[in-house]
Amino acid sequence: MKTIKMQVFATVTAIAVVFALSLSAHAQNASETLYKSKCAACHGADGAGSATGKKMGAHDFTTAEVQGMADAELSTIITNGKNKMPKYGASLKPEDIKGLVAYIRTFKK
Repeated sequence: MKTIKMQVFATVTAIAVVFALSLSAHAQNASETLYKSKCAACHGADGAGSATGKKMGAHDFTTAEVQGMADAELSTIITNGKNKMPKYGASLKPEDIKGLVAYIRTFKK
């Protein structure tokens, strides 16, 4: 009986891990897609800034300055805009903004 319970436990655990990993990958893909549609034109596909964005003063997300910002600070900038950057608080859900912040973190050098 203990062997069966252990097998069931191991199977359920394995399924839960696979499910969690697939959700994480899906969230990463959704954030990447959102970044490409809303941010990449100015901040560059690689986060280092596009030529147009640099002329407008868009930040390079790979720098220590940006990477050193708190998540809350980045969220506030995305929500309310800053300088020439438009605000996205009305058009994005809080979880989308959180995903963008996490995606910006992937540009760390």
